[in-house]
Amino acid sequence: LQMLEQQVVGGEQAKNKDLKEKHKRRKKYADERRMQLVSALQQSDEDSSEWVLLHVYDSIQDEVRAKSKLLEKMQEKLRAAETEIKDLQSEFELEKIDYLSTIRRLERDLLLSHQLLEQVQPLLRRDCNYSNLQKIKRQSVWDEESGRWKIPEPIIQKTRLP
Repeated sequence: LQMLEQQVVGGEQAKNKDLKEKHKRRKKYADERRMQLVSALQQSDEDSSEWVLLHVYDSIQDEVRAKSKLLEKMQEKLRAAETEIKDLQSEFELEKIDYLSTIRRLERDLLLSHQLLEQVQPLLRRDCNYSNLQKIKRQSVWDEESGRWKIPEPIIQKTRLP
């Protein structure tokens, strides 16, 4: 009776060690796969978790509808990202144009200042320290607090002959 019970309860393969080992491996693999799915679900956001889950559909049309909805959501996200990229690019282009116009205006102002200095320099007296512009540039110091150059005061050096 016990022999019959063991055969019925455990089947004829109840004492087969290879079969038990195979069952353990399958169970271990199933547990690992389940843990991977759980961790994937926890890491993904609400919308993208739909594609990770395995859905059981009644018909192929239901599956097509569900996947079409998911596709539409993803396309909507794509369109939103593309418009965001276009907005950022247009904003960048406007800033670039503004910077370039500022640079051109500053270059024109600098050129005007240089031309004025070239015209005025010959009119300065030779005994004035401003007659040598290179020397004045070397003596000038930038003041961070006021945001201006500190330029040496003009000095006229009169030399008298004996």
